[in-house]
Amino acid sequence: MRISILFSLFLLLAFNANAGESDAKAGQTKAATCVACHGADGNSMVPMWPKLAGQHTAYLERQIKLIKSGDRSVPEMTGLLGSLSDQDIADLAAWFNSNAIALGNADEKLMALGESIYRSGDANAGVAACIACHGPTGKGNPLAGYPAIAGQHATYTAKVLKDFRAGKGFSSDDAGVIMPGVAKQLSDEAITAVASYIQGLHAAE
Repeated sequence: MRISILFSLFLLLAFNANAGESDAKAGQTKAATCVACHGADGNSMVPMWPKLAGQHTAYLERQIKLIKSGDRSVPEMTGLLGSLSDQDIADLAAWFNSNAIALGNADEKLMALGESIYRSGDANAGVAACIACHGPTGKGNPLAGYPAIAGQHATYTAKVLKDFRAGKGFSSDDAGVIMPGVAKQLSDEAITAVASYIQGLHAAE
């Protein structure tokens, strides 16, 4: 009897230790409704929708929860996240993170301006260098909450930057208001160029 009780207690502790851990395989199944816009593995085939493949899990979890709560307004996602539990969100984040982002290419004609803004910013316009938060290869900084951006669709990046510049599409917390402060100083020309550069930026392995 005592051995049976101890064994049952061991199983309970083991279950609790694993409870709440993300499961990429489960996330793959749960991502069925995401496929139409974001692709089966998180590599969207539609330039207007973001690639989620390879993105930091903590960043993905945070953004999904912000959109679900309404603190970050993304009209295209309205009504799609309401039924997701925290475990569902963790599993989805793990699934998309587990896949490599499909590489893209930059427009050669925009390369010089895009690289200049990404690596040096624009002191005259008060624009900080993207490299400061997103790194030289666009891998981001998961500990600081800065997303990986290398290879992201230029169309999507440009849209988001213009939304930020217009004062929409971001959360109201300290992390959320960083990019709008940067984007409001960017011209359309600068946004187009840096978005193209980011699309062609390949994060180091």
